[in-house]
Amino acid sequence: MTFLWPSTLYLLLLVPLFVALFLRSQGRRRRIAKTFGDLGFTQEMGGRRLGERRLIPSLLFLVGLIVVMIALARPQMTLSLPKMEGTVILAFDVSGSMAADDMQPTRMEAAKAAAQEFVLRQPSSVQIGVVAFSDGGIAVQVPTNDQEAILAAINRLRPQQGTSLANGILASLNLISTDEVDASDPSTSLTPMPTSTPVPVGTYMPAVIVMLTDGENTQSPDPLSAAQLAVERGVRLYTIGVGSSTGTTLEVNGFTVFTQLDEGLLQQISQIGGGAYFQAQTEEDLNTIYKNLDVQLVVKPEKTEVTSIFTGAGILFLLCGGTFSLLWFSRIP
Repeated sequence: MTFLWPSTLYLLLLVPLFVALFLRSQGRRRRIAKTFGDLGFTQEMGGRRLGERRLIPSLLFLVGLIVVMIALARPQMTLSLPKMEGTVILAFDVSGSMAADDMQPTRMEAAKAAAQEFVLRQPSSVQIGVVAFSDGGIAVQVPTNDQEAILAAINRLRPQQGTSLANGILASLNLISTDEVDASDPSTSLTPMPTSTPVPVGTYMPAVIVMLTDGENTQSPDPLSAAQLAVERGVRLYTIGVGSSTGTTLEVNGFTVFTQLDEGLLQQISQIGGGAYFQAQTEEDLNTIYKNLDVQLVVKPEKTEVTSIFTGAGILFLLCGGTFSLLWFSRIP
């Protein structure tokens, strides 16, 4: 336990003075009783028990004063509080097939709308970053709790070309690991991953990556190796697949495009990354997934001021002492 105003604890030095004054008053009471010959009367009323009972309100008052003095020092304790805190990276596949209109108005717009609702539900203690990946991966928004900036970044996303899941993962890890990415520059490319010591197996940092893609991986490097790299850094991976695993032909900007969702690969990525895989075939599915996405970031031990607890306990002791004294002796100690 620590204190914000530790100098206030010097008030506790008054406690021995209070005890001495109480003992002196008790001695004086006994001398007066002996002088006036009230001892026999007290015994008839159960004097010994009454004498012991007389100590109870005074002890309660003393304990109450001590607790209130401690409260004045503003004590702090380290408590493990269930608090959502950490970083979420929303990684969007911006390949050309995301312009398909099998979701209204398009896959991309439906995905953006669902993600924006997800952002609005997050507490200010959660920082959110945005990554766009196609044949490469770029940082669109560094992690922040500025919801307007996040929503604007999502709104800027536009379909491009290719699909490289690995580059999406690596760009997300890079965004988590460093704040030096210039997200305002749309030409920002994937920077080298900073070296770090792998965390123990099963250990996760307060950061997750949520990937949304509608196609199969068509670009190197290997996405499973990238997922393993995320695990080594303690970052969980969630994947959301849009479309059908059997494949379908779509009209995109006047071109006929065949797209096929590689569910097996996305399931492997999420399994390696300690997260979960979800499939969305409609815009309603997307909304449901984002609503039920429980990233469980962290239960963070932190120092919490517990002055109110000590104050309440001190007042309770004082009230109990006063109540017993009034009931038994019709006076306050």
